[in-house]
Amino acid sequence: MLIFLTEAANLPFSVSLGLMIVFVLLEALSLLLGAGVSGILDSLLPDVDGDIDLDLPDSDPTTFMQILSWFRVGEVPLLMLILVALTAFGISGLLLQLITRAIIGELLPPFIAMIPACFCTIPLVRIIGGILNAYMPKDETSAVSEESLIGRSATLLAGTARQGKPVQGKVRDEHQQTHYVLIEPEHAEECIQSGETVILSQKKGAIYQAVHEIKERI
Repeated sequence: MLIFLTEAANLPFSVSLGLMIVFVLLEALSLLLGAGVSGILDSLLPDVDGDIDLDLPDSDPTTFMQILSWFRVGEVPLLMLILVALTAFGISGLLLQLITRAIIGELLPPFIAMIPACFCTIPLVRIIGGILNAYMPKDETSAVSEESLIGRSATLLAGTARQGKPVQGKVRDEHQQTHYVLIEPEHAEECIQSGETVILSQKKGAIYQAVHEIKERI
């Protein structure tokens, strides 16, 4: 088995499983020291600098957030999703190579075997992420409803939001926890620029509408 794992054609899958083990050991060690890798990754993930210009269309941040949401990012700790992806990719690739050797007597080149392994990994991350989200313990004391965010200040992170073209923003709830939501202006003639602070005025579906803060004149 060790010889099979170390064959050149299986290197991407063996490395993937090796990285999974490294992440698990790092998480265990960091927890003993009082700061888990999982918490560090989750705190770094949303730190998008609103001033960074990616030269992307306004709709791209929305598409990116939809992709992250599809992969359960935000529902399940990022480290767990990484571990699921590494494990799924490694095991599916090795199983494919075992089946291929049994049928044709030799292994597929790694760049060919990686393609079906990736196609197997993508749905597995979503499915297993959904299962983890369903059974993970949740802190009920700090849970807030989506409607409770209405009336709170939010900051747009990247791009320009227009009605029909929402952009990601961040808002803090009453427990000072940060939520990342899609924001568009309430009024069709307005737009919200990256870095601007607005007030969430209402929620339509998955999108929050917002108005600009009214600053008192001195």
